[in-house]
Amino acid sequence: MPNEIHTRCCIAGGGPAGMMLGLLLARASIDVVVLEKHGDFLRDFRGDTVHPSTMELMHELGLLQRFLQRPHDKAFQLSINVAGQEWQIADFSRLRTQCNFIALMPQWDFLDFLRDEAVTYPNFQLIQNADVTGLLESGEHISGVRVDSAQGLHSVHADLVIGADGRHSTVRKAAGLTVRDLGAPIDVLWMRLPVATGDPSTTGARLGAGQFFVMLNRGSYWQCAYVIPKGGVDAIRMRGLNAFHAELTAVAPLFADRVQSLQSWDDIKLLSVTVDRLERWWKPGLLCIGDAAHAMSPIGGVGINLAIQDAVATANILSKSLANPQVRAKALTPLLKQIQSRRLFPARITQAIQVAIQNRVLVPLIGKQGKQALTVPWPLKLLNRWPALRKLPAYAVGIGIQPEHILDRQVHTESHTPAQPISK
Repeated sequence: MPNEIHTRCCIAGGGPAGMMLGLLLARASIDVVVLEKHGDFLRDFRGDTVHPSTMELMHELGLLQRFLQRPHDKAFQLSINVAGQEWQIADFSRLRTQCNFIALMPQWDFLDFLRDEAVTYPNFQLIQNADVTGLLESGEHISGVRVDSAQGLHSVHADLVIGADGRHSTVRKAAGLTVRDLGAPIDVLWMRLPVATGDPSTTGARLGAGQFFVMLNRGSYWQCAYVIPKGGVDAIRMRGLNAFHAELTAVAPLFADRVQSLQSWDDIKLLSVTVDRLERWWKPGLLCIGDAAHAMSPIGGVGINLAIQDAVATANILSKSLANPQVRAKALTPLLKQIQSRRLFPARITQAIQVAIQNRVLVPLIGKQGKQALTVPWPLKLLNRWPALRKLPAYAVGIGIQPEHILDRQVHTESHTPAQPISK
C-alpha cells in the first residue's frame, strides 16, 4: 500500500455508523475508504441489539434475508421484574414492520455482515489496523486524515471526512468541535452468566431496592448489565468479589448457583457511561455522526439505532453530490449543515428522555440501598392492564424518533454477487 491515498470520502471508524455509511456510499458508486483502528471487530459488550428500524432498512436494501441467515436470537417482548413480580413493558410483535422483534446479534457479526456486503462494490475499501491520529487541513477546509497504519499508510486525502469513531472520537477532538456534556450519573458493569435448563426466554430487567439489573437471553449465555453510581466501581471492588456475588443473587436469585462463574474482576467489564452532544457536528470538509456526534446512554439500547439512522440520512443527503465529480468539496458544506439539522431533533429528544430516566428513575433507585421497599410505578400497572399500550414503548425503542428510509431503492445488492463471509 502506498503511504498516501486519495478518495472522495474517508470514514474514520468501522462501527455501525461508519460501516453502514460506507456500504451506502459504495452502493451509490462513490469511492469510499473506511479506516478501522483494530484488526477485527471483536470487542465484548458492544451494543448487540439490531432494532426493527434497522432491519426495515435491510429490507429496503434487499439484504434482509441474508441478514437473517446470520445467527441471532429474537426478543419479541421486554419485561421488568419489580420485587419478584413480572411486568410486561414492550411488545414488538405489535409493530407493523418487516421484523417485529429485536435481533440479538453480537455486534462483530453485524459489522462482519455490513463489511461482507460492502466489499462486493469496487468503490469500497476497508483498511484495518489503521489508527486515525489527526486531520489534514487546506486553509480552513479539512482535506483528509493522518493515519498510523500497519500497512505503512500515512495519510488519506479526501473531499469529505466522516468522523464515526465513537464517543472518544479523535476526529472531533482534532477538529476542535465543542462538546456539550449532558451528564451521566451512572456506570454499567457488563458480564456473562451461564444458561441453565428451564431458564426463562424473556429479555428484560430486574429491580430490587438499590439495584437495577438487565438480562439479555443470548441462547447460549446471559448477557447482563448491573447499573451502579458513577465512579462506584472502586467501592464495589473494595467489598470483594464474594460480596458482589451476593448483590447479584439478591436482585436475580435465578443466578444464585451461577454467579461463581465470575471468578475475577476481569470477567466484569466497566462501561463508563457518557451522554454528550456536539454543538456543531461539522466543519468544511468534515462531518461527525453516531456517537462521535452524540454519545448515548445504554438505556433502551438505542445508540446503534441512532448511529444507523445518521448514516442513512447522511447518504440520502450527500450521495447525489458526492457521486458527481463536478461538485467540488467546498460545495458540500451546506449539505453538512442540512444533515445536522435533520438528525439533531431525534438525538436531542432521545437524549432528553435518557437523561430524565437516569436522573428520575435510576439514581433514586440505586440510592435506596435496601432502605425502602419498592412500589410498582403506575405506568407498569397501566401497561399490564391494557396490553395494546405496550406498542408505545416498543415503537420508542424499536423504531425511534424520525426513522430514516433508503431513498434510492432502484439499485439493490441482490444484483451483485452475494457476499461470502470473510473468515476471521
